[in-house]
Amino acid sequence: MPRADRSLDMTGATRPLTQNPVFRTAWPFAVGIAAVLVGLVLSNTLSGYFVFLAISAVTAAIAILGLGIVTGSAGMIALCQLTFAAIGAWVVSLFNVWHVGGGFLVWLVAGGIAAGLAGILVGLPALRLRGVNLAVVTLGFAAAADVTLVQIQFPGSATGISVDRPTGFTSDKQFFFLSIIVLVVCALGVFFLQRGRWGASWKAVAFSERGTAAAGQSVQSAKLTAFAVSAALGGISGGLLAGQVQLPFASSFTPLQSLALYVLAIMSGAHLIDMAVLGGILWVLVPELLKRWGIPQDWGFVVFGVLGVQALTGGSNLGQAIRSLIWRRQDRKTAKAALTALPPDAQDGAEEIRTTTTAALDPAILTGEPVLTVDGLTVQFGALKALDDVSFSVPAGSIMGLIGPNGAGKSTFVDAISGFLPQHGGRVLLGGQDLAGLSPTRRARLGLRRTFQQDRVPPLLTVGAYVRFVARRRLGGADIAETLAFFGCPPARARLSGVDVGTRRLVEVAAAVLSRPRLLILDEPAAGLSHDEHLALAARLRELPDRYGTALIIIEHDLDLVRSVCPMLTVLNFGTVLASGPQDEVLGDPDVVRAYMGETELLS
Repeated sequence: MPRADRSLDMTGATRPLTQNPVFRTAWPFAVGIAAVLVGLVLSNTLSGYFVFLAISAVTAAIAILGLGIVTGSAGMIALCQLTFAAIGAWVVSLFNVWHVGGGFLVWLVAGGIAAGLAGILVGLPALRLRGVNLAVVTLGFAAAADVTLVQIQFPGSATGISVDRPTGFTSDKQFFFLSIIVLVVCALGVFFLQRGRWGASWKAVAFSERGTAAAGQSVQSAKLTAFAVSAALGGISGGLLAGQVQLPFASSFTPLQSLALYVLAIMSGAHLIDMAVLGGILWVLVPELLKRWGIPQDWGFVVFGVLGVQALTGGSNLGQAIRSLIWRRQDRKTAKAALTALPPDAQDGAEEIRTTTTAALDPAILTGEPVLTVDGLTVQFGALKALDDVSFSVPAGSIMGLIGPNGAGKSTFVDAISGFLPQHGGRVLLGGQDLAGLSPTRRARLGLRRTFQQDRVPPLLTVGAYVRFVARRRLGGADIAETLAFFGCPPARARLSGVDVGTRRLVEVAAAVLSRPRLLILDEPAAGLSHDEHLALAARLRELPDRYGTALIIIEHDLDLVRSVCPMLTVLNFGTVLASGPQDEVLGDPDVVRAYMGETELLS
């Protein structure tokens, strides 16, 4: 009989309860209900002063939750979160003065929407700026908004018109309970957004904008949605604050406080929901402790600053430290699985590679329509032509190796046809469609996918989340598991931060394959793999056209792998095509042999 903490799958085998789909969907709501019940108990047991402090902690937690998206997940610096909170509070105050129908909760949502729209406007510079430059822009926005608020004040503040709380939540204790409900709703929304495509795009764009675009995700959309959701949460936080104090003033939303909130979000690891709540508690607790110790509360900013500097210079935050203790054991298990859990027939494939010196060419492939046609492609940097009149085609369902000495133009070629470099001449056709002027994102969506030499796999995602993000189509768990097993990857639940670079490269290939591209370009896919893994991967690559219906271009320096996998070759040298065609003809070309010089023994 299975243990109580395990469930049966369709085969009758047991698996951990946490892997049960029903459990994975239900547990966030169970935690949310538990949090609401805790809030109900606290609202009836805390004294009036501590209830007021608790409301402040909740409003800060919602604001930090938003910062966790734009800063913790998307990796952008935003120093104006309390300015978005001020927009939410201003809208609530204005609707209160105007007696807009719907009451406080409707005003609260309207304030969040207004702040979200402002977040999109503020996020526009993030499409071109990053780092310190973006920080300056957002801090400048906060400073300008602060001056404006001081001049115009909040609606109703000059005449003493206080914000009406909703019916049933008029007392501080009742309003605290309402704020807990709002926090839970916001946290659940963030949880499911982080688990979805938006969340994956935020984490991907923080790690690599090129990798994000190559996966068919708009970098601009990823950044703007991060700013919009973050700002909307800030606006909801400010709206709650308006309901708490009932007469909001500009002094509650200063740039210095926004800066302190950002530092606190960095220190606590606010991309984790529970750490955002902890950050909200610290936002209230530290000044309160200083007050009780007879120290001016402004020294709280110094405390937050010191903790933030430690987090930035130490390379980890409080949330990461806590999570590492919880996940360390699981990471070791999944990393080990990645090294040992190759498919049962992997050894057969490896043996085939050992005994096969060249890949056989099916003559029928050459008669089909090409999936890629490159005609006179030219790319130049100033007076230097990195690619000069490059022309060749890749038949559908074929595997072509792209080889050449260092500096031959292979990387430039890949960047040019995938849209990361401009063409200065010639045409690139995917099927019959000219790719001129199309962005990397658009080309990826049309079916041209690529991998990178450098690690472009975001470590904050799980294997399954990354695969779904790159595939850009609905995938069943069985489909993912089958392909991951085919490439010897860790299971879908494994965190990418817990596996080595070589294994992440395999996951990158598996994810690209599951997108079912028309053409997949693999840039040194065997780098970082052991010899046995290298052989097993070669066996898998030979099967991809028939198994998944995709054509391949493989860029590799290891000619043993190229000869065993690629029946067709194209050789670049100094940006020009030396030879292109069947493998035996190309490798026997005297110009190719001379180009390699010191590598002649590999071609003999």
